[in-house]
Amino acid sequence: MSPAHWIGWGALLGAAGVALGAFGAHGLPDFLANQSLDELARAKRLEWFETAVRYQMWHVIAIVAVGLVAARTESRSGLIAGALFTAGILIFSGLLYVMAFTGLRWLGAIVPLGGLSLIGGWLALAWLTRGMN
Repeated sequence: MSPAHWIGWGALLGAAGVALGAFGAHGLPDFLANQSLDELARAKRLEWFETAVRYQMWHVIAIVAVGLVAARTESRSGLIAGALFTAGILIFSGLLYVMAFTGLRWLGAIVPLGGLSLIGGWLALAWLTRGMN
């Protein structure tokens, strides 16, 4: 993908993050109130959702940074970093969103794979920036 594609992809994921954050603040509490959940279960699901949005938005910034840095280099590390950040958002945040809506706690066993992708993205971004002046 070209650097501009990463910036565009980051912008789209950012828009989705803002929309999801707004839903989490305004619609999710009512949705969960209609699910016959106790207070603790509702609070846990809201916490999962908030964590998902927060990590998505931070890593959207990282994807945009990949595009900006990749425009100045010819390394394949930009592709790797962008792909890892994207996979991390989809796995980490995506599964937390699903958990928040459904309560499927067993998905929590897969969520750390998304976290590892995010860590890998940061390491690839660090590699991408090596030697930049």
